[in-house]
Amino acid sequence: MLARPRNWLALVVLTSGCASGGEPEATDSLTSPVFTNASNDGSTTDLDPGATITTGEPEPTTTATVTGDTDDPATSTSFDPTGPQTTGPDLTTTSGTTGEPVDPCPRVRTVVPGDVLNVRPTPSTAMAPVGTLGDGIIVDVLAIVQGELIDGDDTWYQIAGNWPEGYVFGGFVECTQDEPPGDDGFFLPLQCGTTTTITQGNNGDFSHMGNSAYAFDFSLAMGTPLVAIADGTVSNLYADVKPGDPCYNGGGQECNPYTNYVTLLHGDGTGSVYAHLSAVQVSLGQVVPRGTVVGLTGSTGWSTGPHAHVARQENCGGGFCQSIPVVFADVPGDGVPDTGEMVTSQNCP
Repeated sequence: MLARPRNWLALVVLTSGCASGGEPEATDSLTSPVFTNASNDGSTTDLDPGATITTGEPEPTTTATVTGDTDDPATSTSFDPTGPQTTGPDLTTTSGTTGEPVDPCPRVRTVVPGDVLNVRPTPSTAMAPVGTLGDGIIVDVLAIVQGELIDGDDTWYQIAGNWPEGYVFGGFVECTQDEPPGDDGFFLPLQCGTTTTITQGNNGDFSHMGNSAYAFDFSLAMGTPLVAIADGTVSNLYADVKPGDPCYNGGGQECNPYTNYVTLLHGDGTGSVYAHLSAVQVSLGQVVPRGTVVGLTGSTGWSTGPHAHVARQENCGGGFCQSIPVVFADVPGDGVPDTGEMVTSQNCP
């Protein structure tokens, strides 16, 4: 079944927000995942937006309204049916298998060009999303169930992923026998052959703790390209801090919300973030193969100098989520570089 975007679904306001760490990130609602605009790097230790200190400062806001036109990647919507057009059973009790065998539909592919699809904890729009999937993502089907009736369709798919239970509406996916792309692992966020030093690794006592416990700071000059550590879809970005702005060349805690960054959503349901960027070079909803440039390093936000703050993270629907461990396929040994270690990228797509 091919998904057909509907004009009544394509209305969402994109807003940057601030989580407990003070970083700019999207604010969510019960009916839509969120997008914001972007972040980046340098050669000194990073004062990370994931730190637990909150500033209380007003946050930059980028607002765009989409009214049915989903071709512009800069103003993207989430495909998740909601609103008065939805009818059907009590949303709190929608469950039950259809009796259809899963084998004819072992996997589904999302069909949401330029956008993302909400993953729900039940087969309905009654509860907040537990994750999102970019366009063209292939995931395993665990069960075909009946759920909320939307435009005459009550088919939902329980899918495998980084969530306790996750369901997607059948109107925005198609069954496929295709296998997901081969998992080559995660690679350093540097162009092929680039060598640099880790100025702060995991659990660093300077700023890599709590939300950013598994982040890495890379010593890089201003304007160095940062690339995707794995195939992904741009799920959030913030790019409002420009040359001449107070927090463009770094600053104290008051600059924490003003960090240019990009986040990618990967096929395994996890994400990655690239922060302190001087320039963002991707658009919301863009499919980004591993090794593709997502932005240029800088020192925007709470930072002491140009460098890159990069982490694999949970998919919380916002810009800065809880970081999680990552093993880089191109780092010798255990794949986890330590503070002071020199690394050379083999991210050569």
